[in-house]
Amino acid sequence: MRGANTYLGSIGTTIFTVMSALATEHGSINLGQGFPDTEGPADVVQAASDALRDGRNQYPPMPGVAELRQAVAAANNRFYGLDIDWAGEVTVTSGATEAITASLMAVVDPGDEVVLIEPLFDTYVPVVRMLGAIPRIVRLAPPCWDLPFGELADAFGARTKAILLNSPMNPCGKVFTAEELSFVADLVARHDTYAICDEVYEHLTFDGTKHIPLMTLPGMRQRTMRIGSAGKTFSLTGWKVGYVTAGAALTPLVQKAHQNLTFTTAPNLQRAVAVGLAKDEAYFASLARELQARRDQLAEGLASIGLSVLPSRGTYFLTTDFAPLGFDGDDLAFCRHITERAGVTAIPVSAFYEEPGAPRHYARFAFCKRPEVLEEAIGRLRRHFGG
Repeated sequence: MRGANTYLGSIGTTIFTVMSALATEHGSINLGQGFPDTEGPADVVQAASDALRDGRNQYPPMPGVAELRQAVAAANNRFYGLDIDWAGEVTVTSGATEAITASLMAVVDPGDEVVLIEPLFDTYVPVVRMLGAIPRIVRLAPPCWDLPFGELADAFGARTKAILLNSPMNPCGKVFTAEELSFVADLVARHDTYAICDEVYEHLTFDGTKHIPLMTLPGMRQRTMRIGSAGKTFSLTGWKVGYVTAGAALTPLVQKAHQNLTFTTAPNLQRAVAVGLAKDEAYFASLARELQARRDQLAEGLASIGLSVLPSRGTYFLTTDFAPLGFDGDDLAFCRHITERAGVTAIPVSAFYEEPGAPRHYARFAFCKRPEVLEEAIGRLRRHFGG
């Protein structure tokens, strides 16, 4: 039989699938994959249940139900002062991964270059390559993850079509500063390119850190596709409801990509997410406050064992340097070791790198778990390492 797709045949199973399967095999506490272990808001879940019973279960409009598109536009205005036309500038997708793919499809032709910032989520490079585009990767360095302005500028050129920017940033918990975003915006405008902004952790920032959408900066309104996720905002990751806010010229292209990917998303979930986006300020403040407390709990526990814990200003994740423990092996070996021997699972940070020379002594832990689960994980690691 002739060979099938060469590129897909060359890439492996995602590290999240591998480590989650290993966690299940060994009865390990899974702090690897970033999903909460509690249900989302009861009123949002109830709204999804109620919406199943009122006779609107056939195909919804391809761009998304009006209720959710209106709610996304209202949230853009409420949180960031963006004046969005819900009918012409919002698209609902089946999760943020589809939103990223549709946004790239909207602007990228084969042979174009896309600037990516490493460490990066593991779907970015495959999607760019499957579209026939060329990734140009700029690396951030731990522990501070500062944006290297010179290297980013060098990555832009005549063939650059877009930059894919993730802030707050998985896996390193970085939230891009106003100065960094201004530098990115200048490059985007100067090179006449587009920005695809993965902002799924927009409401999960800590220590008074504020998320600033690139779309709010001068000149970026029509060049930016801003991606949000109900999964992260409402702790309902299995619902896979995402949304893209883009200018009136880009939105029809995003929607044409969407119609050829999934076409639509479950209508009851869309309508429930609209209820969630209308929740009061107290909900969004409490979401970040509670996660910050869990971040602090896990950070203090891991530090007490001997790991060096890097700062995390947002997301679900902490990056740790396990070198102080004296472990003889790389990050994949470390994560397998603690899964099999200590009963706690993490993700090797090298999995978020595409270019050679990735650091091999960092592990990512998710803190979006119940306090008692985090305490048990800390206890298991302490007993194993004798801390």
